[in-house]
Amino acid sequence: MVALHAVPPAEPADEVEVLGVEEDALDAYSTAVSTAAARLIPSVASLRVERRAGGWGGGAGSGVAFTPDGYLVTNAHVVAGAERGTAAFVDGDEHSFEVVGRDPLSDLAVLRADGDELAAAPLGDAEHLRVGQLVVAIGNPHGFGGSVTAGVVSALGRSLPTRSGANVRYVDNVIQTDAALNPGNSGGALADGRGRVVGINTAVAGVGLGLAVPINDATRKIVAALMRDGRYRRAYLGIAGGHRPLPPRLAQTLRRRAGVEVVEVVDGSPAAGAGLRRGDVIVELASEPVVGVGDLQRLMAAELIGRPVTVRVLRGGETVNLSVTPSELAS
Repeated sequence: MVALHAVPPAEPADEVEVLGVEEDALDAYSTAVSTAAARLIPSVASLRVERRAGGWGGGAGSGVAFTPDGYLVTNAHVVAGAERGTAAFVDGDEHSFEVVGRDPLSDLAVLRADGDELAAAPLGDAEHLRVGQLVVAIGNPHGFGGSVTAGVVSALGRSLPTRSGANVRYVDNVIQTDAALNPGNSGGALADGRGRVVGINTAVAGVGLGLAVPINDATRKIVAALMRDGRYRRAYLGIAGGHRPLPPRLAQTLRRRAGVEVVEVVDGSPAAGAGLRRGDVIVELASEPVVGVGDLQRLMAAELIGRPVTVRVLRGGETVNLSVTPSELAS
């Protein structure tokens, strides 16, 4: 007598293949997240700040060590009103720190901790990010140190309004992500799948909507200036402007589609002294093309302070060259 055993029906070959692909994809995703986390968790500190008025502001946010000898980067709003505090790392080490410099208009600040053997995080370049790319956020939400969340780059090129006194500026090329961010993540790391810091988490704009200041050439210059001088100097024109499309003929001649329309000129400002008027459309500054407000902001670097430069404007259908000497933007 031959015993018969039930044999499970064979899975279709295409279903087996799909399951295998899904498992491989999950493994790759998990590997990327865990690798980035392992690389960066030792570099991210929970910050506790001492306010000028006295007392401690516990659970203020996060900071990222980027040099072994004690320098950390965080958000300016995390250490607003503070000069010192404590940075606690997941291995149990605690270091007192002092605020070296802060720049509210980029929402970046640099701290100097008393340690000289910190695990320095590798810095990447946000210019290489793509929408849909995996990103990993590491910080201390609600005081839970070393927390890791993951998501994707939801959008690039966002603008984040910042303020310092009466000055309002937009941080350009802000990264939008759906990686879960909560209070306390501010100042923490946003990393790519290889564990390189490409952004500093700065704001929670809603559920599944987090924003990060990018790590790029512009922000590297700001961080370097804060380390060296304790502040970042910006040039100042004294206008309020907005996007303005150019007439087709002029757009073809200048090979750009738009400029910045002057909607207000501050009395006594360099722009007023140069003869800029409401309704002028700025198309060039210091021989550099100006297409949007972000171009003007980028060009307002310390190198232009006190230096006469040519501003080219569209006025009454014609282009006019004016000489303007930017002053230093008051902090």
